[in-house]
Amino acid sequence: MKSVKSKPLPPAAFAQPSDDDALVIGGVTLRSRLIVGTGKYRDFEETRRAVEASGADMVTVAVRRVNILDRKQDNLLDYLDPKRYTILPNTAGCYTADDAVRTARLARAAGVSDLVKLEVIGDPKTLFPDTAALIEASKILVKEGFTVLPYTNDDPIVAKRLEDAGCAAVMPLAAPIGSGLGVRNPYNLRIIMEVVSVPVIVDAGVGTASDAAVAMELGSDGVLMNTAIAGAKDPIAMATAMRHAVLAGRLAFRAGRIEKKLYATASSPLTEMIE
Repeated sequence: MKSVKSKPLPPAAFAQPSDDDALVIGGVTLRSRLIVGTGKYRDFEETRRAVEASGADMVTVAVRRVNILDRKQDNLLDYLDPKRYTILPNTAGCYTADDAVRTARLARAAGVSDLVKLEVIGDPKTLFPDTAALIEASKILVKEGFTVLPYTNDDPIVAKRLEDAGCAAVMPLAAPIGSGLGVRNPYNLRIIMEVVSVPVIVDAGVGTASDAAVAMELGSDGVLMNTAIAGAKDPIAMATAMRHAVLAGRLAFRAGRIEKKLYATASSPLTEMIE
């Protein structure tokens, strides 16, 4: 019998976030719990296609590295409809609190957003955050009316101090930026989720779809990624995979997994057969 190939369905046909499970960060409502970056793509058109395939509502852009301020040149924001996406400027590449604060102010002055993904890097090799400078910059920007989402390490104490500083969410790393190692310390992430009341977005270190699903199954409110998609052999396909993974991980978390046991438990109990 001759097989008939069916026409593949678009990504939207497979993964649709539930309307009753929206994520709210600083007054912004997001249906998708996947936040994607816009760096490292071959061109702005590939960026647009990957973002669309991801199903993300929020997109982060590096103020210092991507052209979003000069409207006279080819501009990333020409490819991302601000009516469709919430633009989240980030302070990537900043190594001091002053530099990060200045970059956030520049984005707001240019009319991009009052939101900011705050990054203050402490080491150029590992790209781990300078947490002391991060807390300092957070306090300044919160006082100036910014909605601050800080990229931090997986330290519950730092996460709590960032919440106390007024941050709208905390974004602990799963592993070093761009490493693709996946969730290295699930226990610290779980503690962070217990000690803070703001959303916890796992940021950095995701390498493939299973990593994103694990982060969501732990109870994370969302996942932010860039390299895992942009650096894939097929960024559009990987963006689609990440879309499904985040949705699946969230559904699994809400469903409640079975308890892990050392020994087997029969799927069809013997007592039922006897009765």
